[in-house]
Amino acid sequence: MAINIKGKVFIDPTAVIIGNVTIEEGVSIWPYAVLRGDLNAITVGEGSNIQEHVTIHGDEDSPNIIGKDVSIGHGAVIHGATIGDYCIIGMHSTILNGAIIGDECIIGAGALITAGTKIPPKSIVVGVPGKIVKQDDPGIRERAARNAEEYHKLRDSYLAGKYTRYTTR
Repeated sequence: MAINIKGKVFIDPTAVIIGNVTIEEGVSIWPYAVLRGDLNAITVGEGSNIQEHVTIHGDEDSPNIIGKDVSIGHGAVIHGATIGDYCIIGMHSTILNGAIIGDECIIGAGALITAGTKIPPKSIVVGVPGKIVKQDDPGIRERAARNAEEYHKLRDSYLAGKYTRYTTR
C-alpha cells in the first residue's frame, strides 16, 4: 500500500494521507484533510481539490474514486464512493458506501447521499436524505470548472510561497 503522487500537487502539512492513495497531477489537499487508504484505495483525479477537514475513507468493499476537477467542500465525508468529473460536493455533505455520483453534479451543503445511491449526471441534489431537485442542468460543468480553477490558482500561490503560516514552534 503505497502513496502515489503524480506531478505538481499542493498538500498542506497538516493533511493526513495513509495507505493506498493515488493523487493525480494538479490536486490540492488543504489543512486537516484526512485520506485513509488503509482498507481500500483512494484515487483523487487531476485538478481536484480536497478542502479543509474533509475525510475520505472506505471499507474493504468500497474504494473511493474521485474524478477530474472535483471540489470537495469543507468538512465533507466521502466513505467508499465514486464521484464523477466536474462535480461540486458541498460543505459538510456525506456520501456513503457504494454511492455513485455522475459527472457534472452538485451535492448541496449538508446533504446525505445514502449507501448505494446512484445520482445521474448533471443533477443537483440537496437534503437529508439527498433528493434530486434538478436534472440535466447544462451549467454545472462551467460552475465546477470555475470553482476548480479558483483552487488551481490557490494551489499555485501556496506552492510559490505566497502565504505564510503562523506557528508557535
